[in-house]
Amino acid sequence: MTRWAPAGAVAVLAVLPWLLARHQLSILTELLIFGAFAMSLDLLMGYAGMVSFGHAAYFGLGAYGSALCLLQFQAPLPVALAAGALLAAAVAWPVGYLCTRSSGIYFGMLTLAFAQLLYTVAFKWRDLTGGSDGLTGVPKTALWPGGPATAGPHAYYFLVLTVCVVAFVACRGVVRSPFGRALEAIRENERKFATLGQDPRRLKVTVFVVAALVAGVAGALAAPFRGFASPELMFWLLSGQALMMVIVGGMGTLIGPVLGAFIFVLLQEIASSYTEHWMVLNGAIFVVMVIFFPGGLVGALRGWWGR
Repeated sequence: MTRWAPAGAVAVLAVLPWLLARHQLSILTELLIFGAFAMSLDLLMGYAGMVSFGHAAYFGLGAYGSALCLLQFQAPLPVALAAGALLAAAVAWPVGYLCTRSSGIYFGMLTLAFAQLLYTVAFKWRDLTGGSDGLTGVPKTALWPGGPATAGPHAYYFLVLTVCVVAFVACRGVVRSPFGRALEAIRENERKFATLGQDPRRLKVTVFVVAALVAGVAGALAAPFRGFASPELMFWLLSGQALMMVIVGGMGTLIGPVLGAFIFVLLQEIASSYTEHWMVLNGAIFVVMVIFFPGGLVGALRGWWGR
């Protein structure tokens, strides 16, 4: 049954757009984008044991790379997505190289420091990034010159769904490969892994860049979807929300953070329509999940299914 669950989920997601209103479809598109973003953080946290407090920086870099490419060059949308992802990965390589010199809480604080540095650059460099106003009017261009348009909600949704499915398959291939097994060994006992003659830091830098690449793709999708890219997409608050998505959904599962993102965004959408203190509800759910369901939603479901 579990073998066919991913295919069933994709089939449901492919049918849903024809059953939802325009606003509901917009929310579903946003759910998928943040699901991909949370999944990228799970590569670091769940499989390599590297807790990053600044992962939103690469989501924002992907958004800016995509927005600049679309606004300045009117490039086809896939080119803009690739530009955003590559920009995020290019910045992540030197940052990851420096951050992986430390581990534990020191690694986390370094990622936060670099993220805030990048946020400040985006905030101050008005000529390139638009400063606090950001870049507005980001268009949804065609898939290729003269090709099908993506401006319609259904067309863009299916583009996002396709990219997210490809990202999930790629991430699952990574974690199931020998590289992924090595990451799990580093997570369990990095010192023992090093005594076997392996270089854990090289692998940690690699997964840091891969996670940034996937986060950049998610950010690159977010810019034309929202029509703007701003420094707020790189702020530490979004990194904290991504951490909550991963923990609530279940670390080390890939699909768990996607479900966690769905829960988080839906709660925000529903609760914020009733009260401006919706973060209190999210915080309460986070506390309950950590105390009573440390394995996250997927861990709890697996336990119930096993019983």
